[in-house]
Amino acid sequence: MQPFSNEEIAELKSRVDQIHELLASRGEESPPVAARGGERVRGDAPAGGAGLLDQLSLSIQIRRIRRSHFGTAEISGAVWDMMLDLMLAGAHGRVLSASDLATGAGVPLSSGLRMIASLEQRGLVHRSIDERDRRRTIVRLSENGTERMASYFEKIGGVRQALPPLAA
Repeated sequence: MQPFSNEEIAELKSRVDQIHELLASRGEESPPVAARGGERVRGDAPAGGAGLLDQLSLSIQIRRIRRSHFGTAEISGAVWDMMLDLMLAGAHGRVLSASDLATGAGVPLSSGLRMIASLEQRGLVHRSIDERDRRRTIVRLSENGTERMASYFEKIGGVRQALPPLAA
């Protein structure tokens, strides 16, 4: 059996999300969840599980908002980790190298460089040569990248304020 390509996996994820959205729009509060032994059960939570369901719901909403906010670009996983690292570094007045980003995201340098190039093509980051060590490439969020990240977190803040507090 041949494994799925990244594009096929992304398409499958997209279709699953569309199905979830369709179910939600039809008033289905929680889709059936698979239980052990293959039997299907409702997504009802035990008395202490309401907090978990709230957290899961919030996580799904945040992921969907991120997808719609950044457009068709796949801003998740290691790429998202890089964007978060760059935002945090910029907020603290620090700079990160391409190798810092790859290491922080837990990917090989070659993969990290491809991800950075993709972010640069989207206008979210820009690269420059480190003047102190010309072998290093410095990566920073572009003005557009900073604005997009800031507006994303403003949206997330609004979603969190609109929801009831999560159980501890």
